[in-house]
Amino acid sequence: MHPILDLWQHLPSHVHPDLFSIGPIPIRWYSLMYMVALAVVYLLTAWRIRRGEVRIPPDPTSLFDLILSSIVGIILGGRLGYVFVYDPMYYVHHPAEAILPFSWQGGFHYTGFTGMSYHGALIGVVLVFLFMCRRRGWSLMELGDNLVPAVPLGYTFGRLGNFFNGELYGRVTTSAIGMYYPTAPGPGLRFPSELFEAAGEGLLLFAILWPLRNVKPYRGFLLGLYLVGYGVVRFLVEFTREPDPQLGFVLGPFSMGQILCFLMAGAGLIVMITGWRNSRHTPAPAKRRR
Repeated sequence: MHPILDLWQHLPSHVHPDLFSIGPIPIRWYSLMYMVALAVVYLLTAWRIRRGEVRIPPDPTSLFDLILSSIVGIILGGRLGYVFVYDPMYYVHHPAEAILPFSWQGGFHYTGFTGMSYHGALIGVVLVFLFMCRRRGWSLMELGDNLVPAVPLGYTFGRLGNFFNGELYGRVTTSAIGMYYPTAPGPGLRFPSELFEAAGEGLLLFAILWPLRNVKPYRGFLLGLYLVGYGVVRFLVEFTREPDPQLGFVLGPFSMGQILCFLMAGAGLIVMITGWRNSRHTPAPAKRRR
């Protein structure tokens, strides 16, 4: 076997999920990648604010408040989404573990949050932003249009965090592009689906949205395009991803993630159609008399 191919296929074995530890509590690459992701969204959007491309939020301070608030939505929404959608029966019997990063199975120990749902986190962030928009008199659609061009690049780092954590690996494959995951059951090669998602839902979607960041034919256009783009790309990548073992396939050959992505893409289309219809009924600015 070629040395580079061998290194590629055994790369997960050389990656440790912990960056360092503070006493009994490990600081993981996964957490660091989430912080990097949020920093990327903040820095790119703050740059656009300084260039005058963004009206909402009006300044970097308001943007920083939004980013901090989004952390609450990500953690609560992502965690509750996983608990109620992906593994409800486990948490019926272990309710404390739904909200605390500790386990009492086999003795008390720190586990971190061992399950997060992207779609739950998205709903959590939308609810937090809706609350802030109502308080500050902002348009949620316009806020979404201004934020989503930077989101996919940040999301890339989130999926790299999944890879460092040795989770969300793909299905068994005979392709040379597969990898050996020490955390996966069985010795076979598996698709590196986290890296596929980082490339598709991250870099590819960023390459589409960022050049269009100032193309806003109506409110909700970029937000809807993001929802559709993410939903479609992840729906396709999920064919390489191992379904959650407690759920398996939930509708024929489709996983729970694919069902949620189908609904997400549909929601994106509704946002785009609604924004377009509203723009048609918005009266044009009156011309000044000379």
